[in-house]
Amino acid sequence: MASSTSHQGHDAADGIVRPRPLKPGNPGVLRAQVENGNHRAALGKLDMPASGMSSGRSTPLPPDAPPSAVSISSARKQIRAQQKHRLFPTIDYAARLSHFDPKSEYRDFRGFFVLFWIGLAIMVLTTMLRNIKDTGFPFRVGVWALLTERVWQLALTDGVMIASTAVSLPLHRMFRNSNKWLWWEKGGMPVQSIYQALWLVLWINWPFMLGWTWTAQVFFTLHTITMLMKMHSYAFYNGHLSTTEHRLSALDDPMNAKMSTAAAVRYPKSSTNLTELDANKEKKIHQDDADALAELREDLALELTSPLGQVTYPQNLTLYNYADYVLCPTLCYELEYPRTERTQYLELFWKTLAVFGCIFLLTITSEEFIVPVLHDASLRLNNISSLSETLLILSESISLLLFPFMVTFLLVFLVIFEYVLGAFAEITCFADRHFYSDWWNSCDWLEFSREWNIPVHHFLRRHVYGASRPYMSRNMSTLITFLLSALGHELVMGCITKKLRGYGFLAQMLQLPIVALQRTKAVRGKKLFNNICFWISMILGLSVVRFPLLEKDAMESMLMNYRCAHYMYLYRSLFSIPAA
Repeated sequence: MASSTSHQGHDAADGIVRPRPLKPGNPGVLRAQVENGNHRAALGKLDMPASGMSSGRSTPLPPDAPPSAVSISSARKQIRAQQKHRLFPTIDYAARLSHFDPKSEYRDFRGFFVLFWIGLAIMVLTTMLRNIKDTGFPFRVGVWALLTERVWQLALTDGVMIASTAVSLPLHRMFRNSNKWLWWEKGGMPVQSIYQALWLVLWINWPFMLGWTWTAQVFFTLHTITMLMKMHSYAFYNGHLSTTEHRLSALDDPMNAKMSTAAAVRYPKSSTNLTELDANKEKKIHQDDADALAELREDLALELTSPLGQVTYPQNLTLYNYADYVLCPTLCYELEYPRTERTQYLELFWKTLAVFGCIFLLTITSEEFIVPVLHDASLRLNNISSLSETLLILSESISLLLFPFMVTFLLVFLVIFEYVLGAFAEITCFADRHFYSDWWNSCDWLEFSREWNIPVHHFLRRHVYGASRPYMSRNMSTLITFLLSALGHELVMGCITKKLRGYGFLAQMLQLPIVALQRTKAVRGKKLFNNICFWISMILGLSVVRFPLLEKDAMESMLMNYRCAHYMYLYRSLFSIPAA
């Protein structure tokens, strides 16, 4: 056609329509053309002389052309097709899912995390302006005074409590080097257990003897239980290694008739699957079987060596090793942990700053949105007598507390599992920072317990379920784990209310029938429905938990129940239940 062969400079008076001179290219169009491979159009090389342009046709191949020539011709046609000039960039349409689709693999929602913090900043700014308008001061100080009362006495006592756990180190050295009657498997384990029981009784009663505030009592009790789990894991794992060492030494004397020929007992790791614990059966080895004894000796030596192969028992029995374990954000002792190359001090600074920022936000939320609602409800309850008005006031107060308690719950989760544990991981160069999983997608309470607090879940699975499994059935081991967790809940509830009422124990044990119902065939596969039920129970539970604690004195009752609801999520973080 004339339009493809005429030059732009020819006269158009002969009636032939010719192309107009090209305008400067649109940067957006050129960028799209470059992305689509149309480099010639993007570089402005379309108006080259006609003698240098291809006619768009190729010489037809003869029928007997070799395959190589056919391939070359096909490749040239594909390249020419890709370089055709288009006035508008093409859009590639494909079968894709939206980000929020349940089947989507997209998992990066960090922007919502940023939005969460921006929303909290707006809340704090609005609260400050309202307080300045009403009182002339930006903040209220009631909760601050409660948190700072006897804070130095609390810090000193907490340090002494932590230091007292180190008694397990000289005790274990004594068990290892003593006569056989005090070895771990004989007299050592009872002695350690008695010390742990006396230690727990002392430090649980200590805040009551000193008359601390309920906030200090709850913090100290939670930290005491945490250190008890750490001490227990250190003592019992090293006790197992001590027994393994004695068995390995006994194999050096083939004539020893009392030599144990049972298979090597492998202590369950924090990541050991429960099915592996169930399948762990002991087997006997004949003393005359040299190959079997050599394999047993190798298995015992392997059990005494760390997974990374750099530390072997008893090289770990040092004060430095114990202090490092106390600082590491884990409850399960190992001979060695994976480490990062160095401490990132800037990251440590930001995490430390975030800890104090979360505490500040928690205080603001409690002072501005929780305590006033409880105080107002308590005054109104004192002036009414009808049941309908009482239920109306309670329902109204619950509705006003739903969002503040939910924000408090999320802030406590962040300050513990993201910032406090992350800061200690940075200090100790602890590399495994998988402290939680996507618990927000949980469909039942067992799944939530596994993913909300992975360190405690590992401890219960290793030292409670795994330790009891060789001696009792699977169901009984699961029940023992639930009972221990329920007793922990009731212990912390008792520290707040000053009474053992059984509410925490009952609420924990009621999870068993609820989980059984959630795992029935009619409900089990409905993930969206189960997740909705989980969040409804989570949000409502933080407010409704105060109902069983109502007393005659409404003001005292409301504030007491606020304390229980305020720390309900902390109970969960300390006593998660492993799936069985």
